[in-house]
Parts: sequence; structure tokens; C-alpha cells
Amino acid sequence: MSFLDCSCISHAQVQPVDIEERYEDTSHQFLSCDGSEYTLQGPAGGDDITGLSPDPAHYQLLSKLGKGFNNLSQVSMAWHIPTGELVAVKQTNLDECTEEELLQLMNEVLLSRLFRHPNLLTSRLVFCSSCQLWVLTPLMAYGSADALLRTYFPDGMSESLIAYLLYGVLKALEYLHRMGYVHRGVKASHILLSEEGRVYLSGLHSIYSMMRDGKRMKAVFDMPHHSPALLPWLSPELLRQDLHGYGVKSDIYSLGIVACELVNGRVPFQDMPPTQMLLQKLRGSHCCLLDVAPFPLGELGGLKVSRSGVDSGIGESVATGSMTHSATVPPTDRPQSPGPKNHSATLHNLVQLCLQQQPEHRSLQRQSKTPSASELLSHAFFKQVKKHTRDSFLSLMYPAVPLTSPEDQPVSNPPGPLCHAPSATSDTTEAAWDFSD
Repeated sequence: MSFLDCSCISHAQVQPVDIEERYEDTSHQFLSCDGSEYTLQGPAGGDDITGLSPDPAHYQLLSKLGKGFNNLSQVSMAWHIPTGELVAVKQTNLDECTEEELLQLMNEVLLSRLFRHPNLLTSRLVFCSSCQLWVLTPLMAYGSADALLRTYFPDGMSESLIAYLLYGVLKALEYLHRMGYVHRGVKASHILLSEEGRVYLSGLHSIYSMMRDGKRMKAVFDMPHHSPALLPWLSPELLRQDLHGYGVKSDIYSLGIVACELVNGRVPFQDMPPTQMLLQKLRGSHCCLLDVAPFPLGELGGLKVSRSGVDSGIGESVATGSMTHSATVPPTDRPQSPGPKNHSATLHNLVQLCLQQQPEHRSLQRQSKTPSASELLSHAFFKQVKKHTRDSFLSLMYPAVPLTSPEDQPVSNPPGPLCHAPSATSDTTEAAWDFSD
């Protein structure tokens, strides 16, 4: 019998993990052999779910949002009956997980207790019942950027909306990098948007600590789990796996791939066989936006606003010109976020900067010691973010609408399957809200 059998889930709460500890070595705090229920409530924060209880009978599962964790977890929108709050619930049948997968789950839970940032999605309530791990997070009503692309923006998003999403991701990365962690899983399906318009970065299972014996390492060499699913977003130095290793600037490369993904409406390299993709990256080839860059890399001086009618990233466009319209404006008058054809020079510069082959070149100043995420927050492409409110950016989401409580019958009322019972199969072919991979 596995030492991670469900009968060994502890009642005891996990204690906070010091930032200089290796979180991989704290798994013994999560499991012991004296009970069948485990609860964890994180520290107070601006996006905490308050007043919830660790009782599956108090939650009514309303609709499926997607799958996660190698399709072992089911993500659902749930109604907390006592308070009437809508939350997201990720259920994982622990009996179906290997010991390695269970360790990954533990690391994610422990990191959720360690991290607190307004742009980082962490679990707020975790408990185990009937061999199912329940992880509750705030409901991301607009879902993931990947789902938005597939459903509403197949030709790509407007530059103003892209700037807003990437700015939130950079704020989360800045926090993680300062804490001594590299994310290694930055992609559109890990960028989530709440109903209030707050951008969250998820995918904590991919995070890796750069702290060893109380000291911060300059490079690490670990290969992420399930890296084949992450190949299009991984940096050349991470894939190379040589003696130089990789660091936090690997995430900056991934951010550049995400920018192309959001602009073009498709994942770069997605049509290539993995071997060819690997060779292209190691040779220095990188994806680009679906037009010709108007300026070479580095020529940011004296840039002018594009007047092509397409969102330039500065604010003079059909979309941004209408951002102050409210949600009650007739559909014909709402910003349409057209598929861009001529992208701004600032967007081109940002993408080229992030996709530099050499990690040390992925910053505004070649010799700068400031973390790249902090530097990039002051990039010219993000000036537009400071000029508008969160509501004005939400108006760019049309025709996308936030999730609400469905009127049809719930998926299930009380808790999920018992121990050793086969997990329910989903007829959803693509995850609307991806928690893993």
C-alpha cells in the first residue's frame, strides 16, 4: 500500500514554509496517519474566500469548467450554499495519482500557503474527503486567455487587452522572481481573468525554487514535469540542459511566446514536430508576429502612434477609442477588438526583446542587474495600461461575457465519488479553465 493512501490524510494544518526552505522537503507536514480529513486556510489577503467551510455537503457543483493535472482533476463552478458565494473547485481523486503526482499536489498546496500576491492565483481552502482532494479558489469568471482566444478571439486580441493581460502576468512574475522562484509554465491557459477584471497567473505546480541552503542560485538544471506539453513556451536554455542551466529570465522568453499567442490567436511552433521545434529554438530561430516589424530591435526612440485603425498599443484605435463605453452600450457600438494586421513598434520590440536567444539580452539594458520582469514593467508597450481603468479594459472583452450561475441542473449536489471509485468522465474535449500542463 502506498504511504500516500487516503486513510493517511491528517487533521493537522500545514505550517508556513520559510522562503529559504526547499519546499520539496516539507511534504511530511502534509500527510500523517490519524484521520481522513485535512483542512488548510491561507493567511488573509485581498482575494481571500471568507466564510467557507471544509464540508463537501455545503457545495453544489453547478457546471464543469475544465480539467487539470494531467486530466486527473476536474474543475467546476460551485455554489457555497450557506453563503451563496460562487467559487471554483478542483477535485482530484488521490487513489488515481502516483506518488510523484501526489508530491506535486503537495508542493502546489504548500506554495499556495507561502505566496500572496494580487496577480497570483493561489488556493484559499483545501480539504480532503473520501479520498478526494478539494482545492477552492476564487472564481475566474472570464476563464483563461487560451479559452478566450479559442472562443471569442480566434484571430487574436487587441493590443490594449494584450498589454493589460501581460502587465498583470509581469507583476506576478516580478513577485515570484524576487521570492527566488522560476515559474516555468507561463502560457495563455495559465492566465486567468476574474469578473472584476483582475489578471491572475496560475500553474504553481511548475514552479521551481532557486534557493539552496539559504542562498540563491544563479542557475538551476531541473527539467519541468510534463515538459512535452510545455515545449512551445520553454526557453532555449531550459531545453538545452547544459552546464549553464537556466534562471528567471527563462520566464521572460515564455512571456514573449505568450505575446505571440495572444496576438496571432495561435500557439507558435504548434504545427511542428517536437524534435523540429527543439532544433529551431536551439538554432536561435523564434516565432514572430504575423506582419513585418516596422522598426528593428532597439529603435524605440521617437516612435509615433499608428493611425491604421488597428489597436497600436498606445491607445489610438477603434477599440481603445471606445473603451469608456459601458456594458449597456448596444453591441454595434462596442469595441470589436479587430484582428490586428499592422502591429505597433512597441509590441514588436517587446516580443523581440523577450525572445532573445541569450538570456542576458532579455532586458532593456544589457548590463542591468535589475530583474527582467521589473524592467519590462516600464516598457513603452505598457504605458497604455496606466492611462485606463480596469473597467475600460473589461469593455475590450466583448463579445466575451463572465460566467454566471447556470439555471440548469447541477452536475452533482453533495460530494464526489468514494475511495477507489472510478472518476467521472467528462464529455468536455477541451478545458475551458486549464489548471495544469
